[in-house]
Amino acid sequence: MEKYRKKTGIMGGTFNPIHIGHLLLAETAREALELNDVLFIPSGCSYMKEGTDVADKRMRLAMTRLAIEDNPSFKLSAIEVEREGNTYTYETLLLLRREEPDTEFYFIVGADSLFHLEGWKESRLIFENCTILAAIRDDKGHKELTEQMEYLTQKYDARILPLPMKEIPVSSTDIRNRRREQLSIRYLVPDKVIAYMDENRLYYK
Repeated sequence: MEKYRKKTGIMGGTFNPIHIGHLLLAETAREALELNDVLFIPSGCSYMKEGTDVADKRMRLAMTRLAIEDNPSFKLSAIEVEREGNTYTYETLLLLRREEPDTEFYFIVGADSLFHLEGWKESRLIFENCTILAAIRDDKGHKELTEQMEYLTQKYDARILPLPMKEIPVSSTDIRNRRREQLSIRYLVPDKVIAYMDENRLYYK
């Protein structure tokens, strides 16, 4: 009998702040791949976000916890927040694989990330330690994306699966801008997260 293997999705990101788009992507991936759970991992000190308007890592962790707490299939990890110095995806994957060697990990990314993954630190180790699950807009041509998936598959023996889904017109940048302009972000961000941002005066300046 084939040994049962748990299937865990990984939603990594700055989550500055987390929004409905992140949650819809995670739920779509969970259903499509029949994942046992989806692990949200807010970044600590991201070397790719240096010099940008990023809220304190503990606050981003708290907002993520509030956003996912009503979904029993969504889990939270502080693995990157608790790590000192820059945080790298390959290190996180290696730690997770060490802790759960029998788990299949699916790293969930937007389609555009397929064109940048190769430039991430130790990208070969990323491809070796997870399956990439790429969210692809189902109303957009796929020629370049298909070519990029084939290229990464051939060069790195990467495992890449497409995840067709509708475009979600919301971004963390837009939410921060709306806050500064004192515009509503209702229905873009969970209410509990909005309340937390109000309480802590986040993204007003």
